[in-house]
Amino acid sequence: MDPISILFVEDEQGLGQVVKETLQTRGFDIYWATNGVEGWSLFHQCKPDVCVLDIMMPRKDGLSLVEDIRKVNQEVPIIFLTARTQTTDVIKGLEAGADDYMKKPFSMEELILRIHKLVRRHQRMPLTVISASTTLGRFTFHYTRLELIHGEQVIQLSQREADLLQLLIEHKNSLLQRSTALLKIWGEDNFFNARSMDVFITKLRKYLSFDPDLQILNVRGKGYKLVE
Repeated sequence: MDPISILFVEDEQGLGQVVKETLQTRGFDIYWATNGVEGWSLFHQCKPDVCVLDIMMPRKDGLSLVEDIRKVNQEVPIIFLTARTQTTDVIKGLEAGADDYMKKPFSMEELILRIHKLVRRHQRMPLTVISASTTLGRFTFHYTRLELIHGEQVIQLSQREADLLQLLIEHKNSLLQRSTALLKIWGEDNFFNARSMDVFITKLRKYLSFDPDLQILNVRGKGYKLVE
């Protein structure tokens, strides 16, 4: 099996060197850039399996870099790093297209665990279901292709958007417990992950608004219900 390749963009030289050397000793192929412009160029060169991006960087910040990456690749998992603790910064990163986040200072073991978890999620579907699709109201949903199709319009989903929509479909017209979704998709039920899920629910509502008969309802204090 080929080693996992990582695009790591971090302008702090000390932290960057430690992370680079640690990941290399654990068998990863790591490509380190020290600013967003360099990171954008390196992204095209190395075609990474996962991206780990700092938010506060010179020349191009992490949020802008995530947005640029998502314009050309909806699938590659992205983890962003932030020294900020405000919820709004986490939400901005997730809205930009990141799949996960970690607050500095962080544990290298936790970073490695999250990298493996995102890569496994991205690669987990067997080839036998690649052509499988689901009809949802006026849409056709292709989970493995990360596509939500409405007429001639193809909405390209992120992996996490597809995971959440798939889970809602599996619980269609019944309650999807918040804790169930958080544990299955985010791996942990906590405040920041719950806010992250709210962001993705908002995105899915926007996509599904083309069909007025489809709704994702809030069940206060309990979870969500996809109604068709």
